[in-house]
Amino acid sequence: MGTIDSERSAESTGNNSVLRAVLNREMLSCLLMGFSSGLPLYVGVQLIPAWARSAGVNLSTIGLLSLAGLPYTWKFLWAPLLDVFDPLGWGRRRSWAALTQVGLLVAIACFAFLDPAADPWALAGLVLLVAVLSATQDIALDAWRRELLPDRSLGLGNSLFVNAYRLSSLVPGSLALILADRMPWAFVHLIGASFMAIGLGATLLLPEPERPAAPQAQAATRLELRALIDPLRAFFDRHTTRGALELLAFMLLYKLGDSMATSLLTPFYLDTGFSLTEIGTVAKAASLWAAVVGGTVGGLLMLRIGVNRGLWLFGALQLLSIFGLLALALIGHSVPALFVAVSLEYLGVGMGTAAFVAFIARSTDKQHSATQLALLSSLVGLPRTLAGAGAGAIVEQVGFPVFFAGCAALGVPGMLLLLRVAPWGDDPSANSPPPKPGGAP
Repeated sequence: MGTIDSERSAESTGNNSVLRAVLNREMLSCLLMGFSSGLPLYVGVQLIPAWARSAGVNLSTIGLLSLAGLPYTWKFLWAPLLDVFDPLGWGRRRSWAALTQVGLLVAIACFAFLDPAADPWALAGLVLLVAVLSATQDIALDAWRRELLPDRSLGLGNSLFVNAYRLSSLVPGSLALILADRMPWAFVHLIGASFMAIGLGATLLLPEPERPAAPQAQAATRLELRALIDPLRAFFDRHTTRGALELLAFMLLYKLGDSMATSLLTPFYLDTGFSLTEIGTVAKAASLWAAVVGGTVGGLLMLRIGVNRGLWLFGALQLLSIFGLLALALIGHSVPALFVAVSLEYLGVGMGTAAFVAFIARSTDKQHSATQLALLSSLVGLPRTLAGAGAGAIVEQVGFPVFFAGCAALGVPGMLLLLRVAPWGDDPSANSPPPKPGGAP
C-alpha cells in the first residue's frame, strides 16, 4: 500500500513539474514575444500587398516593396548596439523592446493615413521603417529569450515562440482581410496596429535578465569585427574555398524558385477573383496547417532518412508544388482549387524548409555555430527579398501561368547542386547507430 502511495506521489510530483515547466511566466513570455515578433513581418508580406493591390497599385511597385525586407537580412550589422546601449535605463533588452514596439504600433497605425496609389514613395518609406523597427525588435527579443530561459527550457521556449510567431499571421493575413471587406482600410490598419500592445504589455511586465555589465562601445566594436571575421575564415577553412563557394551557391539557389513563387501570392489571389474574405479564411487556413504539418513531418522523416535524402525528396516536392499554383492560375476562381493549391505549396515549403535549416546547421562548426548561423541565415534571406522585387514586373510582362512555370525552372539549379553538396547516398546521419555509453567509439 505504501509502495502504491509512493508511486502515485512520484507521478503527481512529475506531472506538477511538467505543468510548472509549461505554465510559468517565462513560457508565457515566449508566446507573447513570438506573437509580437511575427506580427509586423506579416503586415509587410501579407497585409500591405493586399491593400496596395486592392487600391490599384501595379504589380511592379508591389514587388519592389519586398526590398524593404532587407533590414531582416542585415540586422546583424547593428546588433552590437543593442548589447552596448541602454536608451531608457530599463535594461538593454526591455529598453530596446519597448522602443521598437511603441515605434511599430505608431508606424503600422500610420498606414491608415496613406493612399498607396497616390503616394507609393511614402508607402515604401513607411514599409521600410516598419521592417527596420521589426528587425531591431527581433534582435532584442531573441537575446532576451536566450538570457531569460535556463538551458533545459530552451527547446520548449523556442517551440512556443515559433508557433506564436506563425499564429500572429492570422491578424494581418486573415482577420484584417476579412475586416477589409466590411469596413474602410484605415480602421483595419488601426486595429492591426493595436495588436502590438500585446508585446508591449509583456515588455513592461517582464524582468530584465541578469547579465554581465555592458562592454565599452569601442571595445565592443573591435570584438564584434573579430567575431564576424573569425567564423567566416573558419567556414572557408573547414570546407575549402571551392567547397564553401558551392555551399553558398546552393544556399542561395535551393529555395529561389519557391521564394519567388510565394512573393506575390496575395495579389495573385486578388487578380484571380478571390475576395479578401476568401483569402483570409481559405488561403490562410490552408497555408497555416500545411506549413506546420510539413515542417513537423519533415523533421520526423529526417530522423529516419537523414538530411541529404530529405533535401532531395522535400526539394522535389517543393519544386513540384509550384505547379499547383500554375494550375490555379489556369483554372481561375475556384475555392476548392485554392485550398488544394495553397495546401500543396505550403506543404512543400514546410518540408523543404525543415531539411534546408537542418542542412545549414550541419554546415556550421560548433565553435562558431551562433555567428555562422546568423550570417548564413542572413545570406539565405537574400533570394526571398530580391526575387520578390522583380516578380511584379515579370508577371506584368508574361502573366501568372508563365511566371509560375519559370519559378519551377528556377528550382532546378539548386537541385542539381545537391550532387555536389549533399549526395543521395552519402549521409552519415541516416540510420546511424546511437552512440555507446560514455562516448565510446
